[in-house]
Amino acid sequence: MSYWSWETFLDAFPIIITGINVTLGLTITSFILALIVGFVWLILESTPVKAFNFIVYWIREFIRSTPPIVQIFFLYYAWPMVPYVGTSFTPFIAAMLALGIHFSTYVSEVYRSGIDSVDKGQWEAATALNFSLKDKWFDIVLPQALPPTIPMLGNYLIILFKEVPLAATIGVVGILSIARSYGADTWSYLEPLTIVAILFLVLSYPSGLLVRMLENKMNRRFDKKSTKVKVTE
Repeated sequence: MSYWSWETFLDAFPIIITGINVTLGLTITSFILALIVGFVWLILESTPVKAFNFIVYWIREFIRSTPPIVQIFFLYYAWPMVPYVGTSFTPFIAAMLALGIHFSTYVSEVYRSGIDSVDKGQWEAATALNFSLKDKWFDIVLPQALPPTIPMLGNYLIILFKEVPLAATIGVVGILSIARSYGADTWSYLEPLTIVAILFLVLSYPSGLLVRMLENKMNRRFDKKSTKVKVTE
């Protein structure tokens, strides 16, 4: 039986931390993809063709209801075998696409809730003033719809960060993959895996506090707005 060794901990730490760039890079690129594709889902489901909307809805639900690791395996191992359209991806790209598209299904719902929160009178006023579709969205709707979604998007970013270690299963060399390799070479898994847990804690906990601060700030902002409305009434 092996016990905790500070010597092993200090030896493994500088090795494992070299993979932090890959872990953070995969998190950021996947989240950016999720933000972009989230808008795409929203646009596709806003078309006037009900049959098309129905198909898009169930595709999105299928992606959201299946585990991210299955989607990672599918893109890396199965997608290259699909006739005509199949192509091979590097482990990083396969993981980025799988995680980005998976979380885009949640991000689209966040966008929808933000847009639904815009008062109906704002839409009617923009129409009465003959605003173009572009000006209506970028000058009236989005400036009011996006700020309330920031805390929710922040929460999904933290969740995505915690899902990134799944990419180690297809060979993405992040901190978890390096820790496993170190453990296999030295037969010491306790210290390297503890380092991985500490790194995730150090990076995710402050992010969680920041999200809470943003959420509280947004709540105070909306409370002030509601108070003003009551006073004017």
